[in-house]
Amino acid sequence: MNRLVIIRHGLTEWSNRFTGWTDIDLAPEGIEMTKKYALRLKEKKYQFDIGFTSVLKRGYKTLEIVFEVLGQTNIPIIKDWHLNERHYGALQTLNKAETVAKFGEEQVLFWRRSYDVSPPKLDINDPRHPSCDFLYKDINPRLLPNGESLKETYQRSVPYFQKTIEPLIKKGKRIILSGHHNSLRAIIKYLDKISDEEVVNLNVPYCIPLVYEFDENAKPLKHYYLASDEEVEQVIELIKNQTKGV
Repeated sequence: MNRLVIIRHGLTEWSNRFTGWTDIDLAPEGIEMTKKYALRLKEKKYQFDIGFTSVLKRGYKTLEIVFEVLGQTNIPIIKDWHLNERHYGALQTLNKAETVAKFGEEQVLFWRRSYDVSPPKLDINDPRHPSCDFLYKDINPRLLPNGESLKETYQRSVPYFQKTIEPLIKKGKRIILSGHHNSLRAIIKYLDKISDEEVVNLNVPYCIPLVYEFDENAKPLKHYYLASDEEVEQVIELIKNQTKGV
């Protein structure tokens, strides 16, 4: 059976801010939550050949923690910026609750959840622009986003998945992908053929492994979380409450 495990990184030190491409570390509770759900993989004797993640530390540290729990620290990890979180443009680094107070809940929800609407764009000279970040020194600045919609995130993350990860699934490689909310929403949209209208309601819980099973042509047969429906909903509520007052 060909299989892919997807896991969203744990809670970060900036859970109340628009993080985007800001390279923020995992919070202690995010580390513990990652360990908790990595044990689900260990209990079911999951083994992997390769891991994929973004260049952001909250992505690859989550994967490193999972491999440590599994006792598989020799597994190669491929990091690529195409798997980064959605870039939140001029909203990046701002407090979510304060942004709601300033622009209104409806406008912020529109920026966050619309499929093809991006937040206000950054000027290329803004220090928050990726071209100012050492992580992307070797990337053509024209390729780097200054603010993205989910659609634009899809347009960079899904082609990477199709070109790099999907062929390995077809070969039967055991793969785990540690990612971010919106890049994972984009990939799940692709795998499950979710419409533009329906994807706005899709949430991915922190840390809970999402398992996809495929046929020999990498066509998804089924998917499931290694958790009860109640657990999944409880973690998703954390996401929904992040723009509320703190």
